[in-house]
Amino acid sequence: QVQLVESGGGLVQPGGSLRLSCAASGITFSIYAMGWYRQAPGKERELVATVTSGRSTNYADSVKGRFSIFRDNAKNTVYLQMDSLKPEDTAVYYCNARYGATSLYDYWGQGTQVTVSS
Repeated sequence: QVQLVESGGGLVQPGGSLRLSCAASGITFSIYAMGWYRQAPGKERELVATVTSGRSTNYADSVKGRFSIFRDNAKNTVYLQMDSLKPEDTAVYYCNARYGATSLYDYWGQGTQVTVSS
């Protein structure tokens, strides 16, 4: 029943922008912390940005000042606005929903490809 559906990925030139969206269903969205993670070929999956149910945010140092995460609880959707994109941002980006002190409830989207290349 739980589903996270991502959209907005694609090919963009260095310095360009993309906005990723993740629409959630099957959960009480407003109480979940939401996050974006990414995985490049041959690399481990890494945290990009998170936003709590109280709208506190956290960013990886590599994206700080360039990416913004925000949520719209009325639409059960979390977004990742990506500006000033670099080739090293190329990866599959995954949406995550997490709830509980020990992350008892932890769900993932299918991933969306972001490619930054000229």
